[in-house]
Amino acid sequence: MNIEIKRIIRYYESRNASNIYSYFNINNLFMIHSRERKLMSLLLKNGLTDLSNKTILDIGCGSGGMLRNFIQYGAAPLNLYGIDLIEERIKKAREISPNINYIEGDASKLPYKCNFFDIISQYTVFTSIKDKETKQNIAKEMLRVLKTSGVIVWYDMKILNPFNKNIKSISKNEIREMFPGCECLFYSVTFNPIISRRLAKISVLFSHFIENLKVFNSHYFVVIRKKIS
Repeated sequence: MNIEIKRIIRYYESRNASNIYSYFNINNLFMIHSRERKLMSLLLKNGLTDLSNKTILDIGCGSGGMLRNFIQYGAAPLNLYGIDLIEERIKKAREISPNINYIEGDASKLPYKCNFFDIISQYTVFTSIKDKETKQNIAKEMLRVLKTSGVIVWYDMKILNPFNKNIKSISKNEIREMFPGCECLFYSVTFNPIISRRLAKISVLFSHFIENLKVFNSHYFVVIRKKIS
């Protein structure tokens, strides 16, 4: 295990000790609902309304929340796959959803055959990686296991907390460079948590209004497709 992988594991194990990801954290719940509405809009726009036969991989799956959402959207559990670095997260994911294919592992060395997945998702994985080569290797693996007609759904930060030294921003150009020969469509989403952590407690409705202005949004949804020549 290289130094970068060890650093990422330490960082996320420390974050798991807080309630930052709790559904009882109103800011986190606000972000989840906003993100889910946008995801459903993007799936609809890309003709992905019937997920019953789609093979889906979630990179950095954590305890499996994103994959369980895909079941609600119509995907079959046996067609769902998740990979995460942290043993405790995978253990919890298997306890909750034993019918989903979870593995503990490094996404720069995916144990899946080429052209296998219809959809690959990643949520805030790449900004957690500071080493450029590691990011490039994961991107290459994602493209390798993605079908020619497949879609990568990317959700990550474009504006970072300047006090958090464990994450590194990624520009549009860097994303395009990591996925050569692909079409990348960018959507500005998620009211900056630094502000919304305070505002959502006061007014969720006003937080939605600000988010729709996009001026203070901190994340991108990116739909990535291979260009078919």
